[in-house]
Amino acid sequence: MKTNKNRSTIGKLTIISFVFFLSLFLFGVNVKEPKRVLEQAWNICLDCIGIG
Repeated sequence: MKTNKNRSTIGKLTIISFVFFLSLFLFGVNVKEPKRVLEQAWNICLDCIGIG
């Protein structure tokens, strides 16, 4: 009986964690965070090459 309860708890924690991180992901996309990260990566790459 205990294994079923543990599996149920693990399943709930997995779903809650997934929903939490999905909401954070969507918030980041909403504030255009991926664009900013890519711009910073582009600048760093150009600096490393010696162009920027």
